[in-house]
Amino acid sequence: MLDLAGELHRWITEGREFAVATVVTVGGSAPRGPGAALAVDSAGTAIGSVSGGCVEGEVYELCRAALRTGETVLERFGYSDEDAFAVGLTCGGTLDVLITPVGAAAPARAVLGPALSAAAEGRPAALARVARGPAGLLGGALLVRSDGSWEGGLGGHPGLDRLAAAEAGALLEAGRTGTTDLSADGSHCPGGLTLLVESNVPPPRMIVFGAVDFASALARAGAFLGYHVTVCDARPVFATRDRFPDADEVVVDWPHRYLRRTGTDARTVLCVLTHDPKFDVPLLKEALRRPAAFVGAMGSRRTHEDRARRLRSEGVTEGELSRLRSPIGLDLGARTPEETALSIVAEIVAARRGGSGVPLTGGKTPIHHGNGAGGRPAVA
Repeated sequence: MLDLAGELHRWITEGREFAVATVVTVGGSAPRGPGAALAVDSAGTAIGSVSGGCVEGEVYELCRAALRTGETVLERFGYSDEDAFAVGLTCGGTLDVLITPVGAAAPARAVLGPALSAAAEGRPAALARVARGPAGLLGGALLVRSDGSWEGGLGGHPGLDRLAAAEAGALLEAGRTGTTDLSADGSHCPGGLTLLVESNVPPPRMIVFGAVDFASALARAGAFLGYHVTVCDARPVFATRDRFPDADEVVVDWPHRYLRRTGTDARTVLCVLTHDPKFDVPLLKEALRRPAAFVGAMGSRRTHEDRARRLRSEGVTEGELSRLRSPIGLDLGARTPEETALSIVAEIVAARRGGSGVPLTGGKTPIHHGNGAGGRPAVA
């Protein structure tokens, strides 16, 4: 539900009662991943989506029913169900959906308010809710912060809350949304339970080096995909806000020097479009030794071979060099800056999601990757 944080936080502050349906797990060719949500208030207003349209009508009615009964329920939709065609999930996948009423007296309301506030303001936080387990615990919720503190409870033994907070904290640190199973423990939770943990972390970074026309198009594409985009170039006449209005930051500095003093992590995307050895070599030497999800560089195949030779002479190892995606982008036959940006972000998405980059027509590869119960990155 954290993907609807801004609107749901407003609903809570206005005192509205509502029910929210959240995807817990998916299987097969399901259109949306864990954490996707649809909410319905007492007036019948609906926001969000759990399936891209497949089962929205049925989930909408389940939310209305949950508001009437005050009961949290877990429902499964799938192609194998005899009513699959009736509700519309004919794509061959399955969805487990948790429907949680948030009435005026709902115990979870005191936890959901701060959790939604944190997500709406971009503060790191994880919301953990019981998705499967004893009836008395279904609907329990914990808000876990990045410093390890938490509030709320699952309604069981305090030791269970500590264990759940630790598990949710681990997913938050990894920036992932998904489920985690807590082992059966006679004193805490006989039979065990499954938690749905939704993580909210700052958006991943895309750093584009080289203030060229391709960079302007790539900044727009990166912003569209939800990245915090920085454009960096050593030339102040080119690195201007007017030329890169879609970037969150425009930095005038030597690329390798800026990279040394800025933070990167396992979600960071580094795109080198400078196409000049005096910038490329020191920059890539630094980039290939830092945590990053993707390091790509623009240039012809001949340029790549020359660049690789120069990097080897600078002490870059074959293992480090194997991280470099060059020439950057998928083969789309791109010509314009916009088409080139599309080819670059297509490769970034494929690398992030495990896609092959080949056409789906006539193929047998999965349409949706990484939708299992193990979770997904928090920012798609």
